[in-house]
Amino acid sequence: MTYLVLNILFMVAALVTGLALYPKRLRKIALMTLVPLLLATAIFDNLIVGFGIVAYDQTKICGLFIGYVPIEDFCYSFAAVWLVPAIWRAALNRKYHF
Repeated sequence: MTYLVLNILFMVAALVTGLALYPKRLRKIALMTLVPLLLATAIFDNLIVGFGIVAYDQTKICGLFIGYVPIEDFCYSFAAVWLVPAIWRAALNRKYHF
């Protein structure tokens, strides 16, 4: 399985969870949060990969890059914006029990 397939599955789950648990008024805030997070990901992940701290298996990436970083790496930021606050909100809501 490639990183892209794995990330798409995770992103779909994050988006469905986020849409189910986010009130509509917070969805715009989530999208506004995504922009600076993607920018930070582009800057810092390029530094990490550029200095050789992290490397990717070339057979498992799709080949699209932003700088040194494969496009798949940006999926984690997308999932974090939707999934983390949704889980946090659900945990604070009394009708959901974990």
